[in-house]
Amino acid sequence: MPGDGSAGRAGQPHAPAPALWQQLIGVAGALQAIRAGQSGTAAVAAVPEPLRPGVQALLFHVLRHAGRAQALARCLVQRPPPPAADALLCSALALSWHPDEAPYEPFTLVNQAVEAAKHHPPTRQQSSFINACLRRFLRERDALVARTDADPAARWNHPAWWIARLRKDHPEHWEHILQANNTQAPMTLRVNKQKVALAQYQQALKAINLEATAVEDSGLVLRQAVPVTSLPGFAEGWVSVQDAAAQKAAPLLLHGLDLARPLRVLDACAAPGGKTAHLLEYAGAGAPLAVTALEIDATRAARIGDTLQRLGLSAQVLVADAARPQDWWAAHCGGVPFDAILLDAPCTASGIVRRHPDVRWLRRESDIAQLAVLQARLLAALWPLLRPGGRMLYCTCSVFRAEGDEQVQSFLVRNSDAQLLPSPGHLIPGKADKAEAVPDNLSGEHDGFFYALLQKSPQ
Repeated sequence: MPGDGSAGRAGQPHAPAPALWQQLIGVAGALQAIRAGQSGTAAVAAVPEPLRPGVQALLFHVLRHAGRAQALARCLVQRPPPPAADALLCSALALSWHPDEAPYEPFTLVNQAVEAAKHHPPTRQQSSFINACLRRFLRERDALVARTDADPAARWNHPAWWIARLRKDHPEHWEHILQANNTQAPMTLRVNKQKVALAQYQQALKAINLEATAVEDSGLVLRQAVPVTSLPGFAEGWVSVQDAAAQKAAPLLLHGLDLARPLRVLDACAAPGGKTAHLLEYAGAGAPLAVTALEIDATRAARIGDTLQRLGLSAQVLVADAARPQDWWAAHCGGVPFDAILLDAPCTASGIVRRHPDVRWLRRESDIAQLAVLQARLLAALWPLLRPGGRMLYCTCSVFRAEGDEQVQSFLVRNSDAQLLPSPGHLIPGKADKAEAVPDNLSGEHDGFFYALLQKSPQ
């Protein structure tokens, strides 16, 4: 168990690993921050560095079981305890309720949760209360779990509104989506073919005992995730980390275009730059492709530059609002229409819950309509910037139809000069039954996504 402070091999001492109770304090604090509206990324970043890896791993487990934990907590308490104590109680319940999936023995988790309560000032006065609740849970676990089985949020570990929305949007596949969301996503790479062939890189991985399965045109799905620093040639720009669904953007937008002639491409909402880079990689070395990458946030825009620099690629990166072309189109793009536009619009991120399990607990149902308004505004603002005969790829990492099918159908009604070309539509996250659930050629794991390829009528 972490924190035993034992010496290293050959009698060499090493710094003791953090005790589990210390990690549980970090987990409960992060859960409390997420409940208050902070992203999981920010919540984990606030954890002291020595605790951070363990806290993140445990937190992800907690977030994937938070619905069950909240339902169990309601069975154990007459009224909710203070937020810090409730977060610690729910964290311990989420980690221990299913013995087969628990990262530690349930008795160990309970003992360490009580230790965490005693050591942490915000929960010290509730340590006896937490101890009583968790001891009762250990005694009555089967009965308490059975009491919560009828609660959809407990069974699926998603908010009730989210479950209802999926049942409406995907009546045949909503259960699969929820199941996939509660699993860990694989690590998928995109090989930069300007620097190394796909098969060659696959062999380089095999040489260091990393098995990978080819997916899409340039993708490799790793059997096990590893730090990017251990990937051959990562610093030299041989590969990037990018989900297989996201890797569809560049081929969808550019396939069939004459890449030998100068083309002007806009990547709106481009941070952190993965799709910008893939556009340039897909076009090939020496292709006269002029890419403009927009990002409204300066800090995130800097990440686009970092991504391109590592890969040895170049694009015009602008800090600007894609919904306000009057601020940047004439000044930085000469007011010349684009041949192709990629609009990866802000969305609920409901398709990437496997990678960001906090999303389901951060989002509110009202966010869908608010984001749909923004998506429609971006489509309306960017469509006039496309040349006649040009194409726009609209995409979101969402499985909600209001941000996908419904958004595009409304756009087509408003714009008679727009035609929907063959497109994947909604991609179901995880390993779906491909012939039935996902109308595309992906083979293997991928995130939930939506793609619609639109062409402007020639004048």
